Amino acid sequence: MGQAVTGNNIMDYDTVALSDSGDAVVIIDQTKLPGALELISLRTAREIWDAIYCLKVRGAPAIGVAAAYGIYVLARSMPRGSFEEFYQEFGKQKEYLDSARPTAVNLSWALNRMEQVCLANRICPVEEILEQLRREACRIQQEDIAVCRAIGEFGLTLVKPKDGILTHCNAGKLAASRYGTATAPIYLGQEMGYGFRVFADETRPLLQGARLTAYELKESGVDVTLICDNMSALVMKKGWVNAVFVGADRVAANGDVANKIGTSLLAAAARQYQVPFYVCAPTSTIDMATPTGEEIVIEERSGAEVTEQWYACPMAPEGVKVFNPAFDVTDHTLISGIVTEYGVIEAPYREGFEKIFAAKERGAQVSHCG
Repeated sequence: MGQAVTGNNIMDYDTVALSDSGDAVVIIDQTKLPGALELISLRTAREIWDAIYCLKVRGAPAIGVAAAYGIYVLARSMPRGSFEEFYQEFGKQKEYLDSARPTAVNLSWALNRMEQVCLANRICPVEEILEQLRREACRIQQEDIAVCRAIGEFGLTLVKPKDGILTHCNAGKLAASRYGTATAPIYLGQEMGYGFRVFADETRPLLQGARLTAYELKESGVDVTLICDNMSALVMKKGWVNAVFVGADRVAANGDVANKIGTSLLAAAARQYQVPFYVCAPTSTIDMATPTGEEIVIEERSGAEVTEQWYACPMAPEGVKVFNPAFDVTDHTLISGIVTEYGVIEAPYREGFEKIFAAKERGAQVSHCG
C-alpha cells in the first residue's frame, strides 16, 4: 500500500531511497503521476521486480539504484550460516531481478557491481558483507547524483541562455537520483538564470514526457511546452529548437543508442533541420560488450498500452494486432555527441569510450572488510 503525499513538491523527495530501517526500498510510484504523489515501500523480491517491470520506477540510473538497494534489502533475509549458502541465494535473487527489464543496461550493471562487493568480501562474516553491500548501494546513488551534475555542466557548454531545447521521454529527476541526465543541463541552467524554453515530447505509448517530464519541469518553474511526438519536426522547422537532449538506456560500443521509442525519428528530423542532437548518458549506460545497436535486445510490451491503458474506453478495435516495442536504436551517424560525466564524446565513439573507461578504471576501487 502506498503512502499518499500532499502539499509537497515532487523535487522534495528522492526518486529511490533506502528506508531508515534498511528493510525496504522506498520509491515514488511513477505510474500514479501526475495525478497523485505516492511513495511505496518494496520489501519482497516480487515487489521489487514488479516495480521495475511495471515502470513504477524507471529510467536507467534510477533502475540501477533501485536494483542495488533492492538486492541489499533481499540480502538481509538470506541464509547466514556460510558464505556459500548466502551467495547461492544472492545469485538466485540477482538473476531474478535482472530479468525485469532487458534493455536498460544499468540494471545488470548495478547488480553485477553489488555481486563483486559480495565476492570481494567472501572471507568476512555475512554481517560484514551486508554492511559492505549497504555502503555500495549508497555509493551507487551518491555517484549517480555527482554523475548527473557533471553531465549537466558539460551539457551547458553546448547551449546558450534563452535557447530552445527539445527532449523526449523522461530522462529527468524522476529517471535518476537528482538532476536527471538529459534534463541536467536544463536544471543547472535554471539555477543560473539561463531561461531555457523547453519542448517536451509526450512520448507514446507510455506518455512519460506528458506525465513525468512536463510535470517535473513545470513543478521546478521551467518554461516547458508539451507537444505531441509528431510535432517535433514542425517546431524544429520554425526555428524554436536550438538543441535536442535525450537520455539513453544502453549505448553500444560504436555509439548506437537505445532509447525510448521515437528517439530515432527525432534524430532524423534534427538532422534534416540541422539541429544538434545530443545523448546524455552516464558511463554506466555504455556497454562495450555490445558492438552495435543491432545486438541490443529491444523489449516489447503489452499492446494494451497502446489500445486501452490511457483511455476510459478502448481506443482501437478489439483484437487488432499491436506492435509495441519500448525502445528503438538511433544510429551513431545521427548523433552530434554523447555527453558523459567525463565530457562530450564525438565520433569515432569507440575510441572516445575506450579513453574514458581507461581513466575510470584507474580510479576504480572495491570496498573490503578489515
